[in-house]
Amino acid sequence: MKLFSAAIVIFTIFFTFSANAQNKKDSLSTIKKDTLQIKNITYEKGKEYILGGISVTGLKKFSEETVRVFTGLRTGLPIKLPGDKLTSAIKKLYESKQFSNVDVYLSKVDGNTVYLQFDVQELPQLNKVQITGVKKAKAKELKKEAELKLGAMVTDNLIVTTKNYFTKKYTDKGFLKAKVSLDVQRDTADINTVNMSIFIDKGKKIKIKDIIFKGNKALSDKKLKKAMSNTKEKFIGRFWKTSKYIEEDYQEDLESILDKYSRLGYRDARILSDKITWNDDNTINIHLELEEGRQYRFAEILFVGNKEYTDEQLQSYLRIEKGDIYNGAVLKERIKGDGTPTSQDISTLYQDNGFLFSSVNAVETKVKNDSITVEIRIREDEKARIRKVTVSGNDKTNDHVLFREIRVKPGDLFSRSAIIRSIREIGQLGFFDANVSPDVVPDYQNKTADIDFTVVEKGGSQIELQGGYGGGSFIGTLGLSFNNFSIRNIFNKEAYKPLPMGDGQTLSLRLQTSRTFSTYSFSFTEPWLGGKKPQSLSFSIYSSNQYQLNPQTFDVDRSRSLGIIGASVGLGKRLKWPDDYFQLSQTIAYQSFRLKDYGFRVGNDVLNNGTLNNLSYNAVIARNSAGPSLIFPTYGSEFSFGVKATFPYSLVNGKDYKQPNGLTNTEKSAFLADKYKWLEYYKFNAKGKWYTSLANKLVLMTNAEMGILGYYNSEVGLSPFERYFVGGDGIAVFQLDGREVVGLRGYENNRLSSIDGGSIYNKFQLELRYSITDSPSASIYTLGFLEAGNSYDNFSSFNPFELKRSAGLGVRIFMPAFGLLGIDFAHGFDPLPGQNVKSGWQTHFIIGRQF
Repeated sequence: MKLFSAAIVIFTIFFTFSANAQNKKDSLSTIKKDTLQIKNITYEKGKEYILGGISVTGLKKFSEETVRVFTGLRTGLPIKLPGDKLTSAIKKLYESKQFSNVDVYLSKVDGNTVYLQFDVQELPQLNKVQITGVKKAKAKELKKEAELKLGAMVTDNLIVTTKNYFTKKYTDKGFLKAKVSLDVQRDTADINTVNMSIFIDKGKKIKIKDIIFKGNKALSDKKLKKAMSNTKEKFIGRFWKTSKYIEEDYQEDLESILDKYSRLGYRDARILSDKITWNDDNTINIHLELEEGRQYRFAEILFVGNKEYTDEQLQSYLRIEKGDIYNGAVLKERIKGDGTPTSQDISTLYQDNGFLFSSVNAVETKVKNDSITVEIRIREDEKARIRKVTVSGNDKTNDHVLFREIRVKPGDLFSRSAIIRSIREIGQLGFFDANVSPDVVPDYQNKTADIDFTVVEKGGSQIELQGGYGGGSFIGTLGLSFNNFSIRNIFNKEAYKPLPMGDGQTLSLRLQTSRTFSTYSFSFTEPWLGGKKPQSLSFSIYSSNQYQLNPQTFDVDRSRSLGIIGASVGLGKRLKWPDDYFQLSQTIAYQSFRLKDYGFRVGNDVLNNGTLNNLSYNAVIARNSAGPSLIFPTYGSEFSFGVKATFPYSLVNGKDYKQPNGLTNTEKSAFLADKYKWLEYYKFNAKGKWYTSLANKLVLMTNAEMGILGYYNSEVGLSPFERYFVGGDGIAVFQLDGREVVGLRGYENNRLSSIDGGSIYNKFQLELRYSITDSPSASIYTLGFLEAGNSYDNFSSFNPFELKRSAGLGVRIFMPAFGLLGIDFAHGFDPLPGQNVKSGWQTHFIIGRQF
């Protein structure tokens, strides 16, 4: 048995944990090197003792029991000196961030029992924070941003990071001379607390006067300044990008300059020096000295290792010829992809055709003068197949709803584009967050891959409950839309949570009523009829009653009414040609209009009584490749062309539809009731939308659309129903007369059409959208738009260039429970029909996907 002196034991135990203690940046004082101190006490090294007790000294606010809990040690615990348990106990005290210093003493050894004493120094707590040099409201905001919470332990790290945070906050805003001083003083009114005083002198905002380049010949100063998208010179009138120096953005702009040169073949370009000089007017100049080097071009481009595809096929993807200016960035994009779902590159070509384990790399093999020879080295490997496909995260939606949309199946060859298409199809369901995460697990040995599609579910149902006052009466609306319904479980009590959900069906109920009208509607859609093929069945019924209102007394005369009942049945089918983005929808609809002394305007005449019938066939062929999100698409397009028509009764029934002269008002009404007993018309509608991603979260939506309402017989003329009403927010209210409401912001609702509605319209739109958040709970994006369009009564007045123009800003918020909500502020640059004063500013509240 060997006895060790107290001094040796002290050093040994301290060395075990001192490396951890000295690295604690949260400590306010240096750890003392005599951490374990023993006087006239000896013990046997390596022997296991029993911990007899722990005493704690140096406490101010904490209790001894609290410190014992922090250490993790307890009476009766076997312990070695030195040993891991003691080292761990000291480490835990530092990691609690409550103590600035910890010393351990061996106070007593009684046979096989040892007693320890912990001497600690508590970190002071933050009692009060005072920020001066800024306004009170700003000081309150800064405290919250810096997370300076009362009761927090004040460490060296807290002091340093707080000072650096405020300094950087103001320098990032262009206050380059901002100064922050911070002082911590003991609070004598409380035990172990401190008060923090922060003084901020932000100074004046420093602007960049000149950016001066030296050594540039191939690129002008103007082009180089344009490449610096974040760092701009002071310029009167430029409000969209202020002139300020931010170090991080500046360094990013230096990389942009080199990238600009690289794309023009100057791959050796470098920045020799950059410095800042100050001017007397408190502005700065940035001086950049460049070395451009020579401009390179592509020499030979050789493909090596390709067996599946010929050089000519690969060259059609590379699209770089001998003699082209050398562009390393484009070379990389043509080989590895540009990061977009629609990228056309060589790696994607291979991965779309089973070559999961392939690799494609560009290697510069020879540089001669200004020419670079490049080898495209390809390792094809064997084709890989999908072994297993799984879905996770869908707690409400049944697996088969996801699997029928997923384009990769077990046994298929691996395909990157099929995975991307699957992400898009899942997003288009509207039941999940747009960020679908497929996890590909490759098995190189067996040349297979497993794929798990992880989804985040969001609400599949929406409720519309609102009330308002308009037209002299209260208007109440109740709407329920269940977008992930399961009708097969409608009689299964256990499936009501609170409703049977999960099969992807849509069930909608809506009631709207006031003193002057009431409307009821019901609709149901099964997107996969039979469950095996992507063909849909939809069904709807509705009923509406409208009553005459005296505009002077606001009395409602319920004896004068227009009643509408209707029903429709539709079939939709996803096509395989020209590609499977196409869909054909066909609908047969019937409406009955019952007029009872209602006074319905038809041109210059009035139709008071009668029953009108509208039996129509509607066919729409559409192509929708937009995605991945249904709410905020970032790529693709939407096109549709529709034809809606009735049977040409007047061409076969032999009736004379020319109105006789000299008829009384009652006779005219009876004539019109017979004339329009069976409505006849045809309509053509064409719409197209394009989504172009300009930057991360920034998307340009381009839209063009047109509609034409025609007739078979000139004596019958245009139908009094099915007209186009242009202008305003684009929201159709309770009318069920077949009208199409076309939004054109910046103008009052429907005011760009005549009182009877137009027979032709066209509309053009540019909308720049920026996504703020796309979380499952709420998707929010802002937008700016330019619109132009108009409504025309007939072909003789149609002029596609006579448009009403507008521009504005808006915001959209999509919440699963309430759908899409928004507000737009739009300025109409042209007058309404019959007026000579421009429309001016209009505010539009948006419900649903009008735009």
